[in-house]
Amino acid sequence: MSHHTIEAKDLHFVYPDGTVGLDGVSFHIGHGESVALVGANGAGKSTLLMHLNGCLAATQGAMRIGDYPVTAKNLKAVRRTVGMVFQDPDDQLFMPTVFDDVAFGPLNLGLPEAEVELKVMQALETVGATHLRKRPPYKLSGGEKRSVAIAAVLSMSPDILVMDEPSANLDPRSRRRLIQLLKTFEHTKIIATHDLDLAMELCRRTIVLHRGRVTADGPTDEIFQNETLLADSGLEKPLSMQSCPRCGQSCR
Repeated sequence: MSHHTIEAKDLHFVYPDGTVGLDGVSFHIGHGESVALVGANGAGKSTLLMHLNGCLAATQGAMRIGDYPVTAKNLKAVRRTVGMVFQDPDDQLFMPTVFDDVAFGPLNLGLPEAEVELKVMQALETVGATHLRKRPPYKLSGGEKRSVAIAAVLSMSPDILVMDEPSANLDPRSRRRLIQLLKTFEHTKIIATHDLDLAMELCRRTIVLHRGRVTADGPTDEIFQNETLLADSGLEKPLSMQSCPRCGQSCR
């Protein structure tokens, strides 16, 4: 199923002020893969994600989603395929009620009202948020907003799920619920995160970005054991792989 794949070829992006966001990024993500995208602040993670649905256009190189190059004429098809959950749910939730937010995408596709309602309720049920359907988004907790933002993406039935820092600002219980939820999704997933323990649980493969370049791409466990690579990329081992400061034993 090629429409569930992501491919970047020699991707470059330079911001108007001359800042280099991406500097020759290449990779291929296959159908059904869950891939973590990690790197220090300013490494280029969010810049790369914004290329996946055409929010940013490459200065040089190419991005392809399945059979479609990410170009202006293909944006509608690409955005039907790629569902993006932004780092801040407030960037996605803007309607009077949760139901309205989740219904916004399907309604703009011109779907019949009955089908829209079905999609909304199915998406809210998937994330355990049907009880929030009449609530205004601004009255939700951080974890609730995150769940609703995911539901808003799922209501569009995307083939690829893209998430930018999904565990940011979540309390431990909400973070655990999010991880369990994401484990049930069969979508192709790319998750940009500073939460390396979350990456360990959800992604067998990790791509490391540093200063706009891919410095590693391989099995998550192997990459996270490479202390030199992590240090050079401004990262540290996940907490679960670090030694206990009291007994010296591994936390795993």
